[in-house]
Formats: sequence, structure tokens, C-alpha cells
Amino acid sequence: MSVSEPIVRIAAKGDGITPSGRHVPLAAPGDVVLPDGSVEAGPHHATPPCRHFGKCGGCQLQHVDDVALASFVRDRVLYAARSQELEPEILGETHLSPPRSRRRASLHAQPLGAKVAIGFREAGSHRIVDLAECHVLRPELFALVAPLRRLLGHQRGRWSVDVELTLADQGVDCGIRGFAMEGLEATEAALAFAQDNGLARLTIDMGYGAQAVWEPQPLTVTLGRTPVALPPGAFLQATADGEAALVAAAREWLAGADPVADLFAGLGTFAFALDAPVSAFEAARDAHLACRAAAARGKLPVEAHHRDLFRNPLQSNELDRFAGVLLDPPRAGAREQAARIAESAVERVVYVSCNPASWAKDARTLADAGFRLAELRPVGQFRWSTHVELASLFVR
Repeated sequence: MSVSEPIVRIAAKGDGITPSGRHVPLAAPGDVVLPDGSVEAGPHHATPPCRHFGKCGGCQLQHVDDVALASFVRDRVLYAARSQELEPEILGETHLSPPRSRRRASLHAQPLGAKVAIGFREAGSHRIVDLAECHVLRPELFALVAPLRRLLGHQRGRWSVDVELTLADQGVDCGIRGFAMEGLEATEAALAFAQDNGLARLTIDMGYGAQAVWEPQPLTVTLGRTPVALPPGAFLQATADGEAALVAAAREWLAGADPVADLFAGLGTFAFALDAPVSAFEAARDAHLACRAAAARGKLPVEAHHRDLFRNPLQSNELDRFAGVLLDPPRAGAREQAARIAESAVERVVYVSCNPASWAKDARTLADAGFRLAELRPVGQFRWSTHVELASLFVR
């Protein structure tokens, strides 16, 4: 390169991009790439707070300030809409979850010489970054890293363990998969680990599914104002802060809609927050049963239905009785269900998504049926990550 070039934006995987299309790792908008390839920091370049940044695959964007981070989240969502020739009538302000707010995470562990490495994997690798600090996890979750090292250090031979950590109402739910809890000594060590660290629940999966070995009282997570049983491995929004932003959008946009269909409802994140009778449809049996039991216990107007919406989407005639639909599918999107909504008489659809690409395709289906994209709100729930989310309102 014979001339200097500015970084004008951040690409989908976190690299900075120049006007000529050059990708520059760890460059922020406003940085300047000099002729020798070095980068001169600009006004939006930040000092990464974590010593593991650049190696750990948990974060890709700690080198940018909040202004650039919010712009990245907004642009990812807006580019997805425009890829399908859609333009929101209102583009809401980007919401960013704060540092140390992640209430659920998947960590990995394996022996590293004489000690145990536990943490996230390196980007594009199976190698584990042994965490000495973490600026995204809730402190209650990170506090378990050192005790987990000690517990897992008793294993012998070659092994690999996955750890699921979730912050519930009663404290931390810790699920360990691949831990050889065989014999009295290993069992006592696991129970001591749970008791000494005040765990709300410890589950062990030795290849036959998660089994609770410690749960002093039934575990719940409060959704809206309703405590709901939390089955092992059940989906939960990554941060309470991000959940609140998504729920606030749904409540605002579905105000006055009666009744509402909540599709891919999970435990009832949205169903228990809406001020209307809700029919909640979910394929995962444990989540469905937890939602149904919580609704019955609280005598709430939430009717839970066990239904796989990928294989058996609600048909247009079933949808016609609803004044509004809330849609929060997995990353694959909801192609067949979106097509049935397009054929129905439903007037208002709130679509929450963790994948702007699949959302955009479904949004195109709705737009072709006469829906307009009334509002779009970008959400950066996975702080410093290239993973973005959104809430959107479609009105016929």
C-alpha cells in the first residue's frame, strides 16, 4: 500500500475495513492504516480491558469504544434489512448490555500439563484460553472458575469437560458434562464443591443426560413477575439487561393486542411479561411444562401448548384469531411459520431475532404479504462480540 487509508467501518467478523475494501484486524473506525501497514489509533480506538483479548474467542471488539460498538450493532441489523430491500420507518437507538452482565455461559476445560485450563476457546481453534479474568461474565459466574479448576484437577488421563453456568433466582446453576464422577471420593468432592461455593444446583452429565446431584431447593428464574422452574440446559436470554430491552419493545408494540400468540415461547420470557391473554407454543418439552406449571400456579392468562413449529407451524386459520403474534425463533429463523403468518389475517407481528440474516429473509416474506417494517431496534446483548440481536415490529 502506497498511501494511508482510514478505517471506515467494522466488518461482520470484527475486522476494520478501508474504502478500498482492505480488512485490518483489531482496527477501529477512525483509525488510519499507514503505508507500512501499521495502524494509527483514531478517536474510537479503545484499550482492551482484558488481558486475554486477541486470543480468547469470547470477545472480538474490545478495541473499540461504545460509540463504535453501538454503530457496529446498528449497521449489522440495518444491512440485513437492506439486503432484502427493507427500510424501517423508525430505527431505534442501539441498546448495549454493560460489562460483566452475562448471566449464562458455556466454558470448556481440559488438562494443560500439570494444571487445568478452563475458559472459552481461542477464535477458530479448539485450544482453551485459561481465564485469569473475564469482563463479560457476571462476577458470580467467574467466581467459580478457580474452584472448578480444583474440582476437575482430580481427574486422571486425557479428558475434556464442558461447563454450563447460569445465574438463576437462587444462585448459580452449574452443569458439568464429561466429568467422571465415579466412586465415593469423586461424588463427595462434587458435593463439597457445590456446598462450599453455595451453588443453587449442580448437574452432572456422564453421557446419559444431566442429573441433578445438588439442588437444595427447586431452581427458578423470574420472567416478568413470575418465577418459572428452570430445567437443566433451558434457554435463557444471555443478560437480564438485554432481556429487559427486548421485553420492553414487545410490551410497547403489543399493547392493546388481545389475544397474543407467542411462538417459540421457551420458558415464557415474553408470555409472562405481556398484558394480554397469551397462547405460548414451544417444542422443548421441559420448557413447555415449566411454562404451563408457572401459569397454572400463578393463575395467569397464559395457555401453554407443546408444538414443534418447524415441523408443524400454526396455519393461517389458527393464527386468524390472534390480534398480535410474537416470534422469537432460534438462529435458523422461522421460514415456514413466517409464510403461514403472511397468509393469515394477523395485523401486528413482533419479531425478535438473534440472527439478522435469517430474520431478513423472514421479514421479506412478511413484507411481500403487505406488512411494513414499522420499527427496528438493534440490541448488543453479547457485549464486545460480533453476535447481535434485534427486535422488530411489522404492521399490516
